[in-house]
Amino acid sequence: MATHSTYNYQAHPATSDKTWVKWTLIGVAVAFMVIMLVVPLMAVFYEALKDGWGAYILALTDPDARHAIKLTLITTAIVLPINIIIGVALAYLITRHKFKGKFIITTLLDLPFAVSPVVAGLMFVLLFGANTLIGGFFEGLGIKIIFATTGIVLATLFVTFPFIAREIIPLMQSIGDSEEEAALTLGASGWQMFWHVTLPNIKWALLYGIILTNARAMGEFGAVSVVSGHIRGQTNTMPLMIEIAYNEYAFTTAFALSSILALLALITLAVQQLMSRKTHQR
Repeated sequence: MATHSTYNYQAHPATSDKTWVKWTLIGVAVAFMVIMLVVPLMAVFYEALKDGWGAYILALTDPDARHAIKLTLITTAIVLPINIIIGVALAYLITRHKFKGKFIITTLLDLPFAVSPVVAGLMFVLLFGANTLIGGFFEGLGIKIIFATTGIVLATLFVTFPFIAREIIPLMQSIGDSEEEAALTLGASGWQMFWHVTLPNIKWALLYGIILTNARAMGEFGAVSVVSGHIRGQTNTMPLMIEIAYNEYAFTTAFALSSILALLALITLAVQQLMSRKTHQR
């Protein structure tokens, strides 16, 4: 007598849900996301534009708002290339070299994820404040760190530098180094191997990390708030200016700047999905 060796797991009551259970879960998930994500996001854009495009543009062209946007873009432009260099170098070091104390580097790499951004800002104040040894030294050279753009860049760099490395490391570990060894065996130099083998293999993960870093750098509030001093027209980034405008009941300005950050978040999500699909198609 013949027996069936194929087991229909989908039909088994322990491995499949009834239709009503599935649709209930879908309904709860959709309702939660609409209430907690979609509606608040739409409210931001509504409040920003409810007085018309003229008021919206006027709010964004206010001198303080323009300076906040400019400072945010400058900070991001400085932080991104530094993060790319450090992130790729750390990922290559961790995945391609064996040395004592590697676990210390990998542990420290996650430190910004564990430390509150406010605490990170306080650390920089304690280290580079005008009354500290290091801060006083730089002050003597005419270089102001705390309550200046330099401090904002340092604080933003601290909270963002793990993103690129943490995106690249798992991919480089899964790919292995066989292709790189083959390139070196065929006579390629270290730089040739990196540009023609390593970089093409990690390009999507690198771009993904850059997008995350960019979004976090533009939206960072806690660490930047501590080191900036909230000096209007000098050290206020977009998130800090949003808080000030809201507290002063300048709601159009607050929501106009918020809409810029929200739009950035939406673009980031869209590009993330594109990168994810490209990666899975490889």
